[in-house]
Amino acid sequence: MKLYAVSDGPPSLAVRMALEALNIPYEHISVDYGKAEHMTDEYEKMNPQKEIPVLDDGGFFLSESNAILQYLCETYASSGELYPKDPKERAVVNHRLCFNLAFLYPQISAYVMAPIFFDYQRTDMGLKKLNIALAAFETYLKRAGTKYAAGDSLTIADFPLVTSVMCLEAIAFNIGEKYPTIQQWYTGFKNAHPTLWAITAKGMAEIAEFEKNPPDLTGMVHPIHPIRKVGTK
Repeated sequence: MKLYAVSDGPPSLAVRMALEALNIPYEHISVDYGKAEHMTDEYEKMNPQKEIPVLDDGGFFLSESNAILQYLCETYASSGELYPKDPKERAVVNHRLCFNLAFLYPQISAYVMAPIFFDYQRTDMGLKKLNIALAAFETYLKRAGTKYAAGDSLTIADFPLVTSVMCLEAIAFNIGEKYPTIQQWYTGFKNAHPTLWAITAKGMAEIAEFEKNPPDLTGMVHPIHPIRKVGTK
């Protein structure tokens, strides 16, 4: 099994945590985002979306981190702990995965990641959208009253949510001030699963460094995002 991934991207980190949790041996093939290796024709053969990560399981190529997480559990999990079999329990896990993909991470990415890597600014409107998403997550966690994002046991729903919130910590965003339940869940994950957290912590350190010293991507040609000029933020 091979995983084409970056070292700091939340979707890549979420899949790597799942592989670790499931004790699945794999080869991590680093994709150099700065050199636009994900935009090559060779990469496009694995993933026409040209996004990261991509799983190669013996010639079966799968993109979209949520789909990868589900596939790994369906194929390799010896129990249903990470991805419950019960329809209602699984529905909650699926909801949290969709919530992060469609509602939470887009706002975190736009506020944290885009200004680091591309020619975007952090704006009051971006902060407002981010707070709306965080407030919804806070409400879900508070109403559920569970230790983890989708129940009292660790599931694959926690992995992408943790890696999303990690981006905020990387730029010293004070989560606990307005969202104590998110902070409690996030800290609880770190304490309960230090081996898994160590994977994400390395990515967070890279993002924190990029926040101080944005990478030079002027050689990249991106079809959507404008490239930031060197020396600007």
